Amino acid sequence: MEQRDIASGLAFPEGPVACRDGSILLVEIARGTLVRVGSDGAVDVVAECGGGPNGVAIGPDGAAYVCNNGGFEWHERMGVLVPGNQPSDWSGGRIERVDIETGSVDILYAECDAHPLRGPNDIVFDGAGGFWFTDHGKTRARDRDLGGLYWARVDGSEIREVVYPLDRPNGVGLAPGGRRVYVAETGTCRLFAWNVTEPGVVEVLMPDQPTLGAFVAAGSGRAMFDSLAVEADGTVAVATLVEGGITRIAADGSDLEHVPFADPLVTNICFGAPGTPAETTAYITLSGTGRLVAADWPRGGAPLAHVI
Repeated sequence: MEQRDIASGLAFPEGPVACRDGSILLVEIARGTLVRVGSDGAVDVVAECGGGPNGVAIGPDGAAYVCNNGGFEWHERMGVLVPGNQPSDWSGGRIERVDIETGSVDILYAECDAHPLRGPNDIVFDGAGGFWFTDHGKTRARDRDLGGLYWARVDGSEIREVVYPLDRPNGVGLAPGGRRVYVAETGTCRLFAWNVTEPGVVEVLMPDQPTLGAFVAAGSGRAMFDSLAVEADGTVAVATLVEGGITRIAADGSDLEHVPFADPLVTNICFGAPGTPAETTAYITLSGTGRLVAADWPRGGAPLAHVI
């Protein structure tokens, strides 16, 4: 697909969120900032989060909720910025609430059942006042964390570990209607799904393996899955690393299509706000080269619970 450059010079952009006014909220993980990219490409800092802000979603109060992984070591390889291991100054994983108007940042959750969050990664709100998020974990020189899928209430009153363990879970999204939650694993390059029976609860497929999800699809070759968004017809669009692009996966896993983009670290995708001229525009973060690009898409995204 033909891509249109929106902004460049970004420090590992991720977590794009399309607003009704045509602007895009996103994070710069390597700078620790939440920024707004205008339709003219101008970049304005909304908040200084520190650490490693990653996934972003708008909550019912109009605030931005940010998955913060606490930061990375950073390396530049042949002009591409690459995240590495847990840094010596790692500030801890957490879920943050950011007031978009004032830029104030508050930590909503930093642990679950007395277990510290390690590397919160991607986030999506449901229609019941809660949100799903993945914890990717952190990697060190000789070991790495297991990760999981979590659900939490927006008021800070409850957080649940719903699926654990997973192997570096990354992208998370809800099918249209919210009755199915998808999770992409990075290292295994697999997409799994769980049926949602009530807010924060998934169907158990096998009693002796309560965290087992339905296998949907896997990437091929050297590909690794990153964050994702769901299209209006249920197709899952997964940002894909190494073989940089977007992998479009039919809801039942029966068909895969790889749409290449010019960056080995394509990390995330969102769709224009519904009811706006950009509704069928995809906004994609090319993180290794620090760009936000746009492309016309066959359809728009599945409705999100909250849009500003």
